Amino acid sequence: MSSSAPALAVEGIGKRFSGVTALDDVSLEIRSGEVLALMGENGAGKSTLLRVLSGDQGPDDGRLLLDGTEVTFDTPRAAMAAGVRVIYQEPEIIPHVSVAENVFVGELPAKARVFNRRTLLKATQDALAEYGFEGVLNPATLGVALSAAQRQIVEILRVLTAATPPKVIAFDEPTSSLSEHEVEALFRLIGRLRDSGVAVVYVSHRMKEIFQLADRVAVLRDGKLVGVQQVAETDEPGLVRMMIGRDLSALERRVTQETGNVVLKLDDVTTDDVTGISLEVRAGEVVCLAGLVGAGRSELARAIVGDLPIRSGTVELDGKRLRAHNPGDAVKAGIGFAPEERKTDALLMQRSVRDNISISVLDRLRRFRVVKRAKERALVEEYISELRVRTPSMEQEVRKLSGGNQQKAVLARWLARRPKLLILDEPTRGVDVGAKAEIYRIIDGLAGEGIALLVISSDLPEVLTLADRILVMRAGRLAGEISREEATEEAVLTLAIPETEPAVEEQQEIGA
Repeated sequence: MSSSAPALAVEGIGKRFSGVTALDDVSLEIRSGEVLALMGENGAGKSTLLRVLSGDQGPDDGRLLLDGTEVTFDTPRAAMAAGVRVIYQEPEIIPHVSVAENVFVGELPAKARVFNRRTLLKATQDALAEYGFEGVLNPATLGVALSAAQRQIVEILRVLTAATPPKVIAFDEPTSSLSEHEVEALFRLIGRLRDSGVAVVYVSHRMKEIFQLADRVAVLRDGKLVGVQQVAETDEPGLVRMMIGRDLSALERRVTQETGNVVLKLDDVTTDDVTGISLEVRAGEVVCLAGLVGAGRSELARAIVGDLPIRSGTVELDGKRLRAHNPGDAVKAGIGFAPEERKTDALLMQRSVRDNISISVLDRLRRFRVVKRAKERALVEEYISELRVRTPSMEQEVRKLSGGNQQKAVLARWLARRPKLLILDEPTRGVDVGAKAEIYRIIDGLAGEGIALLVISSDLPEVLTLADRILVMRAGRLAGEISREEATEEAVLTLAIPETEPAVEEQQEIGA
């Protein structure tokens, strides 16, 4: 139960960068013993507000009050000393020291040449057990060997084992890299923190998590606080309206369109990861592949485009046998593929938006081996406009765009090639609700133009929104097909979950 006085109060906070307003007169109470969710589209000001709370950036206007007393956090260390901590998506880890040393790095004597390694390892093991992460980490493992999820857990342990007990903890998209088991442990931990009187700020774009965890939800839009609601008194459409300023009609189910000839046909395809897959996708049709993590959906997509070898069976494109020995062969045949990990597998993060969009059609833009820049710029500008890519200019580095706009840049790349078949693996993972609606609009438009679409998604509402047909995979095989008319979350889950699994695991990842 929360107390009446706020643990941390934000009063009239403003922050500007080169004349651009990131926060505009934001006032907010963060209460002890409560989880306050913070929502907003990418660019709404959430990250800037967290940086102000953590002492990473000072406000240009306004003030912070901790337990009713005005405070100034000139550095993150000052905020930590006061008991205000922020756990970011990508925490800093010292690569060549152990997990134990990373956890207690802030508590080690600055001038100490020797410390008791055994004591540190034991303290870390005890902390892992106490906070529900036992078996997830080996305290002796070097930081360089940690996964993204493990790095996040190290940062959480740093905060909870600090000499100064935390009064306020802010989590920035904490579940983005966690497994189902780790997410459950995190949620239990947040519940314990709330019950012990800690004030928790929880930043997420995942509606399900907000309604599961939060007591109140605050929404930012364009740097301004739109409002604060009791979670029990609002619903998803209401939060969406607050976030984007309108109803999100684009999230309604697509209207089924006329489909054409079979574009993609798989006949008994077997790889190292999938067995006996047969399916068809027609022109103008959106077929969604649903299933649990590890069902083989991504591996099937990679096999179709030549990134993984096919051991037996055949793939046909427009009635002709496709022998794609590598993704380049698939592109030449008329297949576009947007993989799940767009930052590492699809985008050139250090290059411009222009480079990322035009790279797929440079062969068509060249004359005598020289790229016709005027033609390239016109093409890129066309797709930036058509897909509503929010960027200051086409020369902006793509790494500086939001997740939704990065995904739209990937889609623009393939639209420029006008593929016969487009395969999208988790097309809206990590994007905010507004960008998600725009990506749905793009997918619907592509189907309307006669492109065949095979969409892999672990988001069940998304599958039901997009699909003309749903194919469900389980343990590397097709478990069944569901028509649009018969599609429900229960029908998909029934096919996706192995019969031997207990019912408590029914929500694993597919609906996350």
